[in-house]
Amino acid sequence: MPRLTPAVIIFAIGTLAALALPHSASAQLHAAAVASGLSQPVAFVQDPADADVQVIVEQGGRVRVLKRGVLQTVDLIDLSNDIAFGGEQGLLGLAFAPDFAQSGRVFLSFTNRAGNSVIARFTRASSDPLRLDPASRFDLQWSTGERFIRQPFTNHNGGNIIFGPDGYLYVGFGDGGSGDDPGARAQNPQELLGKMLRLDVSVGDDDPEGFDVPASNPFAHSDGVRPEIWDVGMRNPWRWSFDTGRGGTGALVIGDVGQSAWEEVDYEPGGRGGRNYGWRNREGAHDHIVSRPLFSAPLHDPIWEYSHAEGQCITGGYVYRGRALGDDYVGRYFFADFTANRVWSVALTVDPRTGEATAGSIVEHTPELGSAATSISSFGVDSAGELYLVSYSGTVYRLEGDTPAAPVRGRHRTGPSEGTAHPRP
Repeated sequence: MPRLTPAVIIFAIGTLAALALPHSASAQLHAAAVASGLSQPVAFVQDPADADVQVIVEQGGRVRVLKRGVLQTVDLIDLSNDIAFGGEQGLLGLAFAPDFAQSGRVFLSFTNRAGNSVIARFTRASSDPLRLDPASRFDLQWSTGERFIRQPFTNHNGGNIIFGPDGYLYVGFGDGGSGDDPGARAQNPQELLGKMLRLDVSVGDDDPEGFDVPASNPFAHSDGVRPEIWDVGMRNPWRWSFDTGRGGTGALVIGDVGQSAWEEVDYEPGGRGGRNYGWRNREGAHDHIVSRPLFSAPLHDPIWEYSHAEGQCITGGYVYRGRALGDDYVGRYFFADFTANRVWSVALTVDPRTGEATAGSIVEHTPELGSAATSISSFGVDSAGELYLVSYSGTVYRLEGDTPAAPVRGRHRTGPSEGTAHPRP
């Protein structure tokens, strides 16, 4: 019998009622298309060197450039010939180095042609600030001695990468795929799969690995544990973000796709690595397969979860810190369900003593967003902290309140049952 945690009780007695409650925020939301005609986009990322420029990652390998709201004819880079593409494989993430204006470095996360995961560094082309030099590619070398992470199956690649407020590169990988994590990799400290990793990539071009392990990583000096590991116990962290911007806490907020019953949102105060989120022993806040021991305790339950009666494949989003939606939305966490075509926001209350958050009122935005809520594969934010929806169907939308924003410038849980086809990781 599942343990009755606060998250479960909230779900059992209040979730459906909360979804039906009137909107507590004053502004009605709208979705304005800013780019269309895309091919299976999976990420929208702001160029830190130019407020007028964002890039859109297409799973098939292209990185499109959006400048002043106009798609450019020349790509930032095209890796179509270098990746395995299909199902949950492909080009899955991109992160500009915080010092991109000076270093010109960009990191890309993709499945190579052999089906394994690669994090590669590229450098801006000297002839064009909106292009990367393909010849500058450098694949990071892991503590395993290999320049890729072996994937035993074709699903649960994860692949999101983001620089945290501490300047380090965070990398989220799924458990290696199939169903129920058959190799129990998410709890294995010798595996990089089913983990959040943290890297210091501010090394010289001549560094043989391409990164150092931060001394503050929780297992950097532990025997028998891969030093890159920041957190363990994830099934498929598909889209996660840091709460930055005006009033941001620096927390890491993760949407982790579940197995066959629950989807979850995990909340981690800034700098609190070393957490175990429980998979596969736990799916959300519920016991799952407990035949093997956990790597560590205690487990950290999600702050929000939802059952497969409501959705089957969470897409994590962002804590809103912009201005266009109005102050009532500031501090609310936006997320979506890919297969159910639904978008919500949930209020977060952060304890100033502990930094931990609890989830409060939830509002569904699907009716007001209409077709813009279809197949949301990712979210993004621009330099002003405004929020974007990425539809896998080929359009990127900007969220707006009653007063339209300026033009683009510079309780819930798990994923589809195994065997359910869905195009995004």
